[in-house]
Amino acid sequence: MKRRAWRQWVAGVGAVGLLGACHSVPLHGNPVSSELRQPPADFFEVGWWTPLVEPISWEYAPREFAAPAVDPDSGRVITLTRDGFVRGVAPGGKVAWAFKTGNRFSAGALVHEGIAYVPGGDGVLYALDARKGELKWKYEAGESLATTPVLAGSRVLVASESDTLFAVDLETGKWAWQYRRDPPSGFTIHGVSTPLVKDGAVYVGFADGYLVALDAEGGTAKWEKSLAGGATEFLDVDTPPVADDAGRLYVASYQGGLYALSAESGDVEWSSSVAGLTSLLARGEIVFAVGDGRVDAYLGETGRLLWSHSLGERAGRAPVLARGMLIVPNQRALLFMDPQTGQARMAWNPGEGVSAAPRVEGSTAYVLSNNGYLYSLQLHGGGG
Repeated sequence: MKRRAWRQWVAGVGAVGLLGACHSVPLHGNPVSSELRQPPADFFEVGWWTPLVEPISWEYAPREFAAPAVDPDSGRVITLTRDGFVRGVAPGGKVAWAFKTGNRFSAGALVHEGIAYVPGGDGVLYALDARKGELKWKYEAGESLATTPVLAGSRVLVASESDTLFAVDLETGKWAWQYRRDPPSGFTIHGVSTPLVKDGAVYVGFADGYLVALDAEGGTAKWEKSLAGGATEFLDVDTPPVADDAGRLYVASYQGGLYALSAESGDVEWSSSVAGLTSLLARGEIVFAVGDGRVDAYLGETGRLLWSHSLGERAGRAPVLARGMLIVPNQRALLFMDPQTGQARMAWNPGEGVSAAPRVEGSTAYVLSNNGYLYSLQLHGGGG
């Protein structure tokens, strides 16, 4: 949306205040695993679905945290599931290949030039051929890997649950550098900050409440900033940092709140003391913040709260913007929201809810449900 349009929208929302906090929203089911009514076709239609994970007897509240990835050349959807399998799913939903690892996954794969880089919960970074599933190389980090890998030039970056950021060679998997911070002594939140690579720097948060800017080439620290806000536990900066075109970084500390900082120096431009935020999304002049019990929208320039939507006792996870809708996994379902007003339009539960962010390619969204089904949705834009 153009700058002028955003400003017109902001002016209109200011008179509305906090929206959607108490409104109920219809919950819809799917053709496979629910008796609930089907979602209206003006939002989306289910193109196909395929079960990936065999049901486990007496399994309580299954969770799938790894967002699907897509290989644009072969059309394979790369899925990482709680049974430790990496799968390449062909267009139409047939599993083309499967690769077994030693543990479940906390984050999805990165696909680049036909190679799927897989962050293993078993402490191994795998490079697999996205079309055939063949192993190209592996790097044994020795620590459970918990973020979707990102590229930094000729290197792949991935962070562990033990607060180590690893950089390995893209072609060979050889170690290049690593940066580690000691975990705090108090309680921490489950989750790890996915690094942001921008203009030769790597920005990443840690469980001790610090955001650090590193040189992408050698991993040396350029600056570090404490965002804990005086808290003594749950200090975590687990949100992936996000950036805008004005050179501003946005990141949240679980206890300290939401911050806007200068990417060059780390100086704080503004902050909001809202606790419990775990994921951010920046688009144009707006920052969407999601976390325990809430979804918020802020004006990036000043930090002004535009709207807030209550999730009740649910925790929102990484949101996506697609076809004019803000789509938020909240464990129980996918919540479809109007990004301009914060009003919930509908919710869809494909069975045991959704925890992983959907992957959107054009008008198609790939959704991995908590019961291990992969769905292909044809998005229609939310009915205007």
